[in-house]
Amino acid sequence: MKNKHDMYINYKDIYKKYGKIKKRKRLIPIIVILVLIGVGAFCALQWNVMIGKEQRIVQDERTPQINENPTDIPEITAIPTPSTIPTPSAIPSPTETPAPTVTAVTPEDAVAVSLDSLQPPESVKVKGIYVAAGTAGSSSIQDLLELAQATEVNAMVIDVKDDFGRITYSMESKTAVDIGAIKNTIPDITDLVTSCKEKDIYLIARIVAFKDPYLASQRTDLAVKNKDGTLYQDKNNDYWVNPYKREVWDYLIEIASQAAADGFDEIQFDYIRFATGDGITKADFGEDAKTKSKEEIITEFTKYAYQRIKPLGVFISADVFGAIINSTIDSELVGQNYVEMSKHLDYICPMIYPSHFGDGSYGVQYPDLEPFEIISKVMEASKIKLSVIPEGEHKAIVRPWLQDFTASWIKQYKKYGADEIREQIDGVYSAGYEEWLLWNSRCSYTEDGLKEE
Repeated sequence: MKNKHDMYINYKDIYKKYGKIKKRKRLIPIIVILVLIGVGAFCALQWNVMIGKEQRIVQDERTPQINENPTDIPEITAIPTPSTIPTPSAIPSPTETPAPTVTAVTPEDAVAVSLDSLQPPESVKVKGIYVAAGTAGSSSIQDLLELAQATEVNAMVIDVKDDFGRITYSMESKTAVDIGAIKNTIPDITDLVTSCKEKDIYLIARIVAFKDPYLASQRTDLAVKNKDGTLYQDKNNDYWVNPYKREVWDYLIEIASQAAADGFDEIQFDYIRFATGDGITKADFGEDAKTKSKEEIITEFTKYAYQRIKPLGVFISADVFGAIINSTIDSELVGQNYVEMSKHLDYICPMIYPSHFGDGSYGVQYPDLEPFEIISKVMEASKIKLSVIPEGEHKAIVRPWLQDFTASWIKQYKKYGADEIREQIDGVYSAGYEEWLLWNSRCSYTEDGLKEE
């Protein structure tokens, strides 16, 4: 469908809009404004350099990159710090990890198998929360463990390979060690896993896939490039690695394999897609891109990862745009095919935050104001979409991401609290689904919106 309300982002209209703006005549007031903006941007850049690039908030598919009215979205360059999480100055700076002497777990250790030979995964009724590495590696994790003990929460999605391409704990990964990607943000992974297991917490390793500024900067041959050979950068000036590069695939499998060996129950790939920023349509993805579409290569990686990692005794999942459920335009842009990916995953996790849907989506005038209505309708659409997979064939269980944050950057929003959290969860249940995940970049969750254990 090409109705703009089926998408989070109407990229084509936005590009056209910017194109028209560029063609307008320069007027003196505009020049003055641009000069002031330039001065402000320079000051902001200096501040960003001073506090460190790794301290800015993660702005991914979880917080809109572009909107039908871009001026509604503030540019946030520093991570807001909740009272329960130490400020950056209070957290010891991660130190580089010396190369371990133990042989790494490599992709070859996981024997590729046919999907037909695998038994359908047992249903794990996950009710989980996202946990950033900085929280997982600090005393703040105790607050979340207590939250899980007191409520229905029974799972945590923990950063293992983060949005900057850094590995968050000392890992026996040869490639990660060779390029210096390892950081001790989580100082003792064994202790963390043990603490969680003692409390019956299901552990999911979040591995950011193709947005990898660090690997791209260290191995420019694996990076997405512009036609002139320079490295492509998104709106946050971050580099991405090329999904068509098989060496990137094996690096991700290596990380996932080690996470499985370290006690995680599930591997979850995030950013398992192409970048969507301005200029990406002109990027050079190499010769393979001439014969395989974005959707084909992402699906191929998904299948490859499943076959390599599944024999290690873990579940495999992937985060996808919620918009791809009902929008072929978004699917083609990011390379995520909802149906085809579902054939090669245990769980597929569409990000269906009410705030991310345009006004009028699914017949809901202002989605953020009606969390139950929009969630229930999207989940029903998911059910219809996946019904094309014949009964008895492998099909992922749908486990959506819901929002536990207030999207104050959009025009029609409401403050999200206990009622809004519950309405979203009830919307999932109303469509016959049983699992969900909550996202809050600060890892500060609304306990009153969760049922007591």
